[in-house]
Amino acid sequence: MDANKKRELVGNEGKVILDMIRRLKRRGASGHLLKLISKTHPADMAWVFRHLKEDERTAVFDIIVHTDYVGEFLSELDDTLVVELVTGLEAQYVANVISKMASDDAVDLLEILPEELASSIREHMAKKDREEVEELLQYHPESAGGLMSPDFMCLDEELTVGDAINSIQKRSQEKEMVFYLYITHGETHLSGVLSLRELLMHPSDELLENIMNPHVISVNTDTDQGEVAHVVSQYNILAVPVVDTNYNLVGIVTVDDIIDVIREEATEDFLQMAGVGKDRDILLKSTKENAMIRAPWLFASWIGGVVSSFIIAGFSEELSHLIALAAFIPVVTGMGGNIATQSSTIVVRGIATGRVNMSEAYKLVFREMQVGLILGLAYGVFVGIVAFLGYSDTALLGVVVGLSVFISMVMAATLGTLIPLILKRFDVDAAVATGPFVTTSIDLLGVVSYFFIAKLFLGL
Repeated sequence: MDANKKRELVGNEGKVILDMIRRLKRRGASGHLLKLISKTHPADMAWVFRHLKEDERTAVFDIIVHTDYVGEFLSELDDTLVVELVTGLEAQYVANVISKMASDDAVDLLEILPEELASSIREHMAKKDREEVEELLQYHPESAGGLMSPDFMCLDEELTVGDAINSIQKRSQEKEMVFYLYITHGETHLSGVLSLRELLMHPSDELLENIMNPHVISVNTDTDQGEVAHVVSQYNILAVPVVDTNYNLVGIVTVDDIIDVIREEATEDFLQMAGVGKDRDILLKSTKENAMIRAPWLFASWIGGVVSSFIIAGFSEELSHLIALAAFIPVVTGMGGNIATQSSTIVVRGIATGRVNMSEAYKLVFREMQVGLILGLAYGVFVGIVAFLGYSDTALLGVVVGLSVFISMVMAATLGTLIPLILKRFDVDAAVATGPFVTTSIDLLGVVSYFFIAKLFLGL
């Protein structure tokens, strides 16, 4: 059955299928299991597969390899799981599977495999398929060239509408996204674009060059995938043509690939902001691998904690005179760290979506500083009142705590905005500015400012 005709699962139906697969597997009902798998959409089968235990995955995949959509299933699965599954298959079998996949999906599969295995698979592929795949493999996987599909519909500008329709009827089954017809001058030079709807609205003897739109939105083969995603979302198009340095049409990037890019990059940003690296498959890693990935990112927090402990120890004499000071250290550092994370997250997301104008970045810094002033004043007063009421024997303690919270929040909001902008200016991924790096630096500054204000007001 064609995967596009399979009914996709919605709501809790995925859990129902998961339970059915487990029951059939326990009963050893391979025939019924094959029928169920064959009727399930590959994307939904991938969701089910992630939730299976290791022995269940082995049994289910042994059945999936006997279906026609094993390639589609692998293209929907997480990279870590794909590598585990494909490593156990014969190179010739994988080569046959890849030959039935869309070229861009085939390349994505080969790129995540170990080089030795990928080379062995390519050797078993037919010459035409191998050449097509190797041509795409020359591009960086996170560029337009690495994302594009070479299976697109292009027509010569000297064709008539009638000839174009005949050509589409003969060739459309082999091509992707036939909604857009790319018009070329000569063999491959991109000269215009035409929608299928527009084509059908003109008389059959009209030349394509007279009805095409010569202003084509396109990207180069080396354009970063994030920029490609921005172009597609900015202009609300379903596909964007990819051209080489001579403006020759070499492929198209379709919206389904763009959705994957947006999801992957957003996931990486969130993981980095949380301080757990950028491996999207971290949930599928073993406990040891998970710990090793996260350990370096926690090093900044460890350094910050150690430095903070020395700072606090340096003010031990002041703390011995007024032990109540220690009670409010978590409040001062916590409020500063939280507002810094908020500001950083807003800025990082704004940079990713193109909503931050770097030439006017100072306005954003000034605005977040104002937000810090307002929130710092409000929470500084609240915390100051609590400190005053709780420790009424030290009248100025409320002033010290309130002022420290105010200064910490203003400083944190400003730095939380400024650091990602500076990194972006130096072409460094702004997402790495958040998480442990920003919060740790704000904690240190908050503790230092808190104790200096205490010394100033309390005369310690």
